[in-house]
Amino acid sequence: MTPVLESARALARRKRFRSLKTRITLWYGAIIALCLLAFSAGIVISLTSHARAELDRDVHEDIELATQALFVSPQGRPSWPEGFLGKEIDEEEGGGHWYEVWTTGGERLLATGTLRAVALGPPRRVAGPSSEVATLLLPDGPVRVMTQAVRVGGREFLVRAIVSEVGVFRQLHRLWLELAALSLGVLALGGLGGYLLAQRTLGPLSRMAEHARRITAEQLHERLAFKDTSTELDQLRDAFNNTLARLEQSFAQLRRFTADASHELRTPLTALRSVGEVGLRGALTREDYREVIGTMLEEVDRLSRLTDQLLALARADAGQAQLRSEPVDLSALAREVADQISVLAEERGQTLETRAEGSVVAQGDRLALRQALLNLVDNAIKYAPEGTCVSLRVGCANGGAFVEVRDEGPGIAAEHRERIFERFYRADTGRSREKGGTGLGLSLVKSTAEAHGGRVELESERGRGSTFRLVLPREAPQN
Repeated sequence: MTPVLESARALARRKRFRSLKTRITLWYGAIIALCLLAFSAGIVISLTSHARAELDRDVHEDIELATQALFVSPQGRPSWPEGFLGKEIDEEEGGGHWYEVWTTGGERLLATGTLRAVALGPPRRVAGPSSEVATLLLPDGPVRVMTQAVRVGGREFLVRAIVSEVGVFRQLHRLWLELAALSLGVLALGGLGGYLLAQRTLGPLSRMAEHARRITAEQLHERLAFKDTSTELDQLRDAFNNTLARLEQSFAQLRRFTADASHELRTPLTALRSVGEVGLRGALTREDYREVIGTMLEEVDRLSRLTDQLLALARADAGQAQLRSEPVDLSALAREVADQISVLAEERGQTLETRAEGSVVAQGDRLALRQALLNLVDNAIKYAPEGTCVSLRVGCANGGAFVEVRDEGPGIAAEHRERIFERFYRADTGRSREKGGTGLGLSLVKSTAEAHGGRVELESERGRGSTFRLVLPREAPQN
């Protein structure tokens, strides 16, 4: 056998042992085996104890029987009635009894029974009515021995009774064999039952795995459709289907993002190419070249801003956004943003109002929060009609701080509200491009809020304006 074939077989054996079905079967069989072992051991120990108690009772009864039947003849020798003891011995179930009478000086006077001749030697002297019980090993097997001192006819004798333990232990041996056979049978049936149970329980899991292997990136719309298997497998199926749904949504967003990013990048590149081709067609004046170069620089600036925004989002997605943690006065920040962007509002004849409930402090990165607030105010100014008011309000609610930007624009339709924070998503694509938007501003706001442990809320009604609320956790109170 080649080393490659041996390695393949060893790998297959390891895989079989790692199989959950194999492990369940082995564990099931091991538990049954332990239970059977404990049960059998308990039975044998109990019966052995009971058998020894019976042997002790038998040997006590034999001593009493021999003592009650013993008498002393006129010649002074002890004796038993003719046939009496033999009849009692013959009636004992299983036989295996032996009786002896000894003098206190070590002379055996009487001996009879159904055992083969027993030569144990003189018994040890026991005082008074006390008795001594012990187990001895003879060539024919173990025996239970009891010696007791008795007084008959004014004389003291030692009576010894011997009961064979062979019959009892033979029965225990048969019991062991029967229990072993029964245990093996139960263990085999239990192992088979464990295998069938594991196969029945894990069968749907194998079918789920097989179905899942067939699902590719082009088939993410498929779902596992197994019904009424078990609560745990139903939970696994639902979790897997939910994962597939999220993957399908993520893939759709990725495709849409790729298409939108390609389009956004192609637009300034096409403009650059067109302007460059126009500049190369013929001799132009100095002012014409300045205009061409200025147009190209505008498109380069647009590309740079788009690239910076995409890079910021990519870092946020990867958890690599480097944010400082410092106390930020949101009231002062809102006034600073309003002062910076007020020129845009004046160009459109709009008024910019800022209202703050005192000093509202949150913990975060001041530059990132400033950029997020600039995006919100910039959007409000772009989409609000001329002559309207854009208001900023800073306050506290429910243990958090917020900055609210409200406009009097056309509002956002209900079908767009769930997707308004997606990258490159526009509720009005044509209008957005005219105003130079990339469709990434609100995505950056949401990413910044979540990076600070906060959120962005939207309240809007078609034709009645929109309110974007940046909610942030407050700074821990200072002692």
